[in-house]
Amino acid sequence: MTQTWLTQEAADRLQSELTFLEGPGRKEITAKIEAARAEGDLKENGGYHAARDEQGKMEARIRQLKQMLETAHIGTPPASADGKVGSGMVVTAIIAGDEMKFLLGSREISSGDLDVYSENSPLGAAVLGAEIGMKVSYTAPNGREISVEIVAAEFYA
Repeated sequence: MTQTWLTQEAADRLQSELTFLEGPGRKEITAKIEAARAEGDLKENGGYHAARDEQGKMEARIRQLKQMLETAHIGTPPASADGKVGSGMVVTAIIAGDEMKFLLGSREISSGDLDVYSENSPLGAAVLGAEIGMKVSYTAPNGREISVEIVAAEFYA
C-alpha cells in the first residue's frame, strides 16, 4: 500500500468536510427522508428514493474521509524521494513528446492547480516506482501505447 501525504491545509479541509457531513449533513438528509416518508406510499415516492440514494453516497464519502484521515501522513514528506516516483509527488514527464506536470495521488490532496492521476490509472501505474530519467510506457484506454520519460519528481507541498 502506498503512503499518502497530506499537507496540514488539505487535512484541515477534509476534516472540516467530515465534520459537516457527520453533523449538519446527516441532519439535513434525515429531514429530507422524513419529509418524503410523510408524503405516503414509499414504493412510488421518487423524493424518498432520491433522498435515500443521497444518504448512501454521503455515508460512503464519510467512510472514505475517515479512512483517508486515519491512514494519511500529515505534515511534510521526507526531503528525499530517493529518485523514485511515489504517491503524493508532482511528476514532470515527457509524454508522447510533450512535457507535462501532474500530481500522482488523490485529488483530495490537491488544491486544484494540477492535473491529478491516481496510482491505479494507466499513467499512474506506469510511473509509480519509476526513477528519474527512466522511460516507461503504458497502454491508453484507446489501445495506443504511450511512452513516458520521467524528468523530475518532488513531493507536493
